Amino acid sequence: MSGPLDAGRFRSREGGPSFPLRHRLLRLAWGLVWLGLARWTPVPCHGWRRLLLRAFGARIDATARIYPSARIWYPPNLVMRAHSCLAGRVDCYAMDRIELGRYATVSQGAVLCGGSHDIDSASFQLFTRPILIGDHAWIAAEAFVGPGVTVGAGAVLGARGVAFRDLEPATVYAGNPARRLRMRRLGAPDAPG
Repeated sequence: MSGPLDAGRFRSREGGPSFPLRHRLLRLAWGLVWLGLARWTPVPCHGWRRLLLRAFGARIDATARIYPSARIWYPPNLVMRAHSCLAGRVDCYAMDRIELGRYATVSQGAVLCGGSHDIDSASFQLFTRPILIGDHAWIAAEAFVGPGVTVGAGAVLGARGVAFRDLEPATVYAGNPARRLRMRRLGAPDAPG
């Protein structure tokens, strides 16, 4: 299912901006609201930040956590399921739909980038693709997930890893480009301490 922007559609810089005026105005308003009403809030105020994101069109579960220093480019393209998390300094460049599954975690400084440019195009056309982070997946600190990538359920992309291709479920990846290291050993949940 594609978001408000047509998934994978090329947008040209020729003859004007890549996005319509209404889209750009919403992003401007969103940036001002986040800066003025969310960016400075204490970390535990996840409910307030969820409220602001929902007001701008994001679909956020009541248990999702968004840290104040996270950046969301276009809220209508963001979907966060139960207990998912965008940690501090995450750059959620939601040029297309970005969806986090249940218990999915995107750690500090990671980048989810839903768009890029066609380097073989004379007009350097912009294209967008959705990103799906599966249930219980973890994108570790300062990792990068590119347009069109699906991170399978339970997969891990290690710190500073770079994913431009889909990551298989329950598999650990690291490096640039991300390479498969091993299967994840998922046992019973840890007992409360």
